[in-house]
Amino acid sequence: MSNERVLEDKVIVVTGAGRGIGREFALLAAQHGAKVVVNDLGSAVTGEGQDEKVADQVVREIRAAGGEAVANSDSVAEYKSAAGIVEQAVATYGRIDGVINNAGILRDRIFHKMEPEEFDAVMKVHLYGAFNVSRAAATYFRKQESGAYVHMTSGSGLYGNFGQANYSAAKLGICGLSRSIALEMSRFRVRSNCIGPSAFSRMIEAIPTNTPEQAAHVEKRRKTMSPARIAPMAVFLLSDLAKEVNGQIFSVRANEIYLVSQPRPIRSAHNSEGWTPGTIAEIVLPSFRSALVPLDRARDVLPSDVLP
Repeated sequence: MSNERVLEDKVIVVTGAGRGIGREFALLAAQHGAKVVVNDLGSAVTGEGQDEKVADQVVREIRAAGGEAVANSDSVAEYKSAAGIVEQAVATYGRIDGVINNAGILRDRIFHKMEPEEFDAVMKVHLYGAFNVSRAAATYFRKQESGAYVHMTSGSGLYGNFGQANYSAAKLGICGLSRSIALEMSRFRVRSNCIGPSAFSRMIEAIPTNTPEQAAHVEKRRKTMSPARIAPMAVFLLSDLAKEVNGQIFSVRANEIYLVSQPRPIRSAHNSEGWTPGTIAEIVLPSFRSALVPLDRARDVLPSDVLP
């Protein structure tokens, strides 16, 4: 099975596929027989500018290797243009079978200095973008009673990070979106899952390195965490090999794959007389204290110094 083309004749849309992790998704999907719509604006990591040659270059690579692909430069941030990505897939190849919501930008700033437009810009690309493309594809998935979504979440959303309130909120929101899609569309044999990738990418490179420790952390990720190592999980989740996997969150870094827990109650307290602020402090807090989640960052939960 290791040599099987697991996406043979499937039509896959990959957003943000011009560089980094998205490019690896597109290349490996094509290698496994998919017809790929390579979507990318070719913008800077902060979202400014546009360069259609970025998507075109990936298409050329796929075609040179004997695969099928077309380029698309529509924005995921608005529904009409995002729907155009899906429409191009259907117009070109007659159907759509899978979506990888990978497009993203960064507008990092410490929370008390973050401007509303910086928050809004990141939410529009990541969370709204995931909704826009997914919703456009849902009409076709429902009609054909098949389809798969793979959404990119992040350690910043799952665990937290400094200077990324906008990005963290969007990435955790994507997990909720994916779960809802999985619950509501499973009746149509449609699956939706998330990957939290740990890889060296333009976004990692864009994070400020103000101390030697931060610089060393980024350099270690550059050397050990190739974006290509994330792609097999995405291809697996799009394929029929993952037909029983739905509504899950995975984390992938280097050669490790994690299944990530999702919120569930872990402690409870009952008082037949009801609660007051004082009795909560007196009874509930001592009972819950050992289970309170610490203020860890992503790098504390999955430290880079123990990479395989």
